[in-house]
Amino acid sequence: MLTGFTSPLTPEGRSSLAPAPPWHYAGWLFSIDYELDAGTAAAFLPDGFGKATGRATVHFADWQATSDGSELLDPVYSQYRECFVLVEAERGGAPVSFCPFIYVDQDVSLIRGWLQGLPKKLGSVWLTRSYPVDHVAGAPSRAGTKLGASLAVKDRRLAQAALTLTGGEGKHLGLLARPTYGLFGLPSIVGGAKPAEPQLVRMVADSKTFGPFHAADAELELLPSPRDELATLAPRRVLEASAGYFAMTVTRVAAG
Repeated sequence: MLTGFTSPLTPEGRSSLAPAPPWHYAGWLFSIDYELDAGTAAAFLPDGFGKATGRATVHFADWQATSDGSELLDPVYSQYRECFVLVEAERGGAPVSFCPFIYVDQDVSLIRGWLQGLPKKLGSVWLTRSYPVDHVAGAPSRAGTKLGASLAVKDRRLAQAALTLTGGEGKHLGLLARPTYGLFGLPSIVGGAKPAEPQLVRMVADSKTFGPFHAADAELELLPSPRDELATLAPRRVLEASAGYFAMTVTRVAAG
């Protein structure tokens, strides 16, 4: 019998690209809240989802993830970097986020994202790490420290950010502050091409743990590409930004 949670299915089942949840994550995140045209933002929301507020968040993240702890002994399976955009909307009288774009540099993260309704694509993501040492190369978390981040897809840079820590306490923004929604569903070519029938889903994150968050001044650019439409959501102005540590566990998604 062939077994496994995701393809490839094999007699032992250990070749699956991603194991079944729970999926545990810990990471170092940059969060940049910004203002954009509300009409442009609304065009990226599912019909009937809610009213775009004219705000969005870009996250750059350096993640470490595991299911049962075994990946931590083989870090090529646990570590990856990610960049994603969350468009804010008012839904049911409360602010929520919808994810129209998300990029990762690991195939394991890619399939986990699809199963959570997140439209992950492969990209190259880099961000400055902060180490707890008082040294110029450590980028210590204190006033005046400068941090950078970038996203490239198919050899083209699509996003870049620069942060300067202010010394104040940072806010929890985007994913860290509001429920996050995506669209789950895949097309099929069984018997002929059939488009996806997307279902709105909400990521359910348990065991949220917050480390220190540091306020920052930030600059953000979303750059044009021949294929990716990320730059359509370019900022008018940055509103606030922070950098810090966050962990969570994902066991399921909920119907939207």
